[in-house]
Amino acid sequence: MTTARTTLASAAQSASSTLAAGARQRRGAFIVFEGLDRSGKSTQVARLVQQLNERGVKAVAARFPDRTLTTGKMIDSYLSQKADLDDRAIHLLFSANRWERANQILEDLNRGTTVVCDRYAFSGIAFSAIKGLSWSWCRAPDIGLPAPDLVLFLRISPSAAQSRGGFGDERYEKTEVQQRVKGAFKRLGESVEEGKWVELEADRGVDEVGQEVLRRVEEVLQGAGMDKEVGKLWTECQADD
Repeated sequence: MTTARTTLASAAQSASSTLAAGARQRRGAFIVFEGLDRSGKSTQVARLVQQLNERGVKAVAARFPDRTLTTGKMIDSYLSQKADLDDRAIHLLFSANRWERANQILEDLNRGTTVVCDRYAFSGIAFSAIKGLSWSWCRAPDIGLPAPDLVLFLRISPSAAQSRGGFGDERYEKTEVQQRVKGAFKRLGESVEEGKWVELEADRGVDEVGQEVLRRVEEVLQGAGMDKEVGKLWTECQADD
């Protein structure tokens, strides 16, 4: 544990200072958690942010949809089944919600702050594609968003998710929907650059999952990618259905 703290603290120090004249300072990492509803994403996001800050690595949490924004309030009404919207309209609202926070995410990353995000554009595509909208259409509004350095997909069966507290409170929390979304996520994972989409078994205890999460994130923070500019999402994707 001492070694991990020392290593991460060293990485944080590197992120906040320029190594040599003209050199690009190390930035923060963009970590995204994806998964079915009630898979434990929010718990792991909060845990990881706390652990990183305790180790001297400045980290902040983000969450999509961000229901504090104007678009987020409209999305909240839709998800809580207080309002109905056309499938394309709600998809574009979800995307707009992410774009509203994109500049803040970039600013944090470039200042050396690690951003840990609960859901991102992958969820937007997965939940819309199962409605019959084309993959290329679903992906298009999010092209150019900040690209994650690592996506941690918390794998859990729809039946296990259903047994967790709160399941069924929102529009998409139905077992048959979650099963179809699981398949959509699988396709998305296969399209992501190798090593940047990692599936973790979420049926384990919170601490056990958290230990593996921290190990995976440490590898990213210590890697050469933090010396490079933040990538852009899906700029090289080919159109498909």
